[in-house]
Amino acid sequence: MSTTNPQNRAGEPADEVLLRVRDLEVEFNTSKGVATAVNGMNFEVRRGQALGILGESGSGKSVTARAIMGILDMPPAHIPRGEILLEGEDLLTITPRRHRQLVGSRVSMVFQDALTALNPVHPVGRQIGELYRVHRGYSRRDAKAAAIKMMDKVRIPAAASRVNDYPHQFSGGMRQRIVIAMALALDPVLLIADEPTTALDVTVQAQILELLKEQQEERNMGLILITHDISVVREVTDQVAVMYAGRIVEHGPTAEVLSRPGHPYSRGLAASIAGEELKGHRLPAIPGTPPDLLNLPVGCSFANRCPFGTAECLTAIPALESIDEARHSACFQTREVLAHAHA
Repeated sequence: MSTTNPQNRAGEPADEVLLRVRDLEVEFNTSKGVATAVNGMNFEVRRGQALGILGESGSGKSVTARAIMGILDMPPAHIPRGEILLEGEDLLTITPRRHRQLVGSRVSMVFQDALTALNPVHPVGRQIGELYRVHRGYSRRDAKAAAIKMMDKVRIPAAASRVNDYPHQFSGGMRQRIVIAMALALDPVLLIADEPTTALDVTVQAQILELLKEQQEERNMGLILITHDISVVREVTDQVAVMYAGRIVEHGPTAEVLSRPGHPYSRGLAASIAGEELKGHRLPAIPGTPPDLLNLPVGCSFANRCPFGTAECLTAIPALESIDEARHSACFQTREVLAHAHA
């Protein structure tokens, strides 16, 4: 890395790469055969960058996150190839002890269902405090004080008086704040948030997203936000990777990808957003269904749903190639898709 790179407020190079995922493949052995859930994933996350991973259910978003965190059930999951480099260390080849040191301290995760993520039989303060005791050697008293401080940080009202409450005594939004407090407790350089607002109403969702973005910017962390919701990606991220059938089909600055998509799938997702011009009309939908991961097609996985498809799409898999300096698309018809971006 060049020594002329600008410095961020923490003193590190502003474009420091925190995470590199290279050629990652994840398979699941099932009674019907091998399902390829992630198929050649390549992306990176830099310090201070918020990357959205966008796609419908079954596209491989959450499997990618769980592979990074090392929490896939293996078996039936299997990672036949790839690298997951966190600050240069491959999470797939380091020792289990080193993996435990890194996961939770350098990289952490916010899960979709806060109630499931929390232990119902322990007070929330103890659950947050345990991180400080295990990883930092805090006393029980100091761990409790640190837990209260984190609860304050994520805006739990009257944190000092609620530190001994149990998860069921909090609302859904407050439980999610507690999960975020646990994820941030050890000052990770990278935070992964997997559908963190799905179970929340619109008002609470906005508050949680604001909190995540605020904490990411304040701490200058890398953030990976996994979602199927374009409005969430638009609000929080500056880069987006669009996934389909286990592959990234488009990657680039969020505003550009959503306003002028270069892949037919991205175009279909962007067109499904409700706008003023669609009031009173049925929202456009992408026809067809995703492919069977047990039997992926020979060519492009989106070909049977694509309005731009040609014979070539049925026989060859398009590579993720540059559209311009900042964007990449995996489509043989990218130029035509771009020409129709505002059609």
